[in-house]
Amino acid sequence: MGPLIGTTLPLAIGIAISPVPVIAAILMLLSPKAKSTGVGFLLGWVIGITVAVVVFTLLSSVLPASNPDATKPIIGVIDIVLGVLLLLIGIRQWRSRPGPGEEPKLPAWMKAIDTMTAARGFVLGLLLSAVNPKNLLLAIAAGLAIGSSSVATWQQVIAIIIFVLIASCTIVVPVVAYLVASNAMRGPLDNLRHWLASNNATIMAVLMFVIGFVVIGKGIGQF
Repeated sequence: MGPLIGTTLPLAIGIAISPVPVIAAILMLLSPKAKSTGVGFLLGWVIGITVAVVVFTLLSSVLPASNPDATKPIIGVIDIVLGVLLLLIGIRQWRSRPGPGEEPKLPAWMKAIDTMTAARGFVLGLLLSAVNPKNLLLAIAAGLAIGSSSVATWQQVIAIIIFVLIASCTIVVPVVAYLVASNAMRGPLDNLRHWLASNNATIMAVLMFVIGFVVIGKGIGQF
């Protein structure tokens, strides 16, 4: 199971280090309905990631079974395509970097976070985790890796749990920290929000380049 976790680890980190969802979570924690919307967003985020990975893990079972030591060209082709798509996302992010002295552009929907309810926070968490193209590609890659592995079912379940925990940690930590010490966390969260907003495009571009090449390399190794 160790190699399987090692394969999915960078994919989980790719979801975890997503500045826009983290910024959204922080804005919710700084809003008037901080606790309810923050918890709603967290639940939506965790459930969205879990459903996406489980679905693609199950879908991978329809692929032709093969000897664990044999090549897996179908998985290889899918991985290479996913890797190329991640590289394209990275190129797009790199080109969208703000110029010197230019204010970073954030999604317009963030302006409505102050008025969000817990239910809307939950829906937003689902959308940003499972429907977001970048996260969906990473979830597909993880699901294929887990579902096509030769480990036992209970080991696949553990791999999914570990993947979800790692992918969710950057949302879980600030939300839990705020629930425990809301007054002390306001300043650090606001500083983190400004830093992430300024470096969002660069972070995502570098991350997509690294993970894209990792997934392509994994795909080539399947032949």
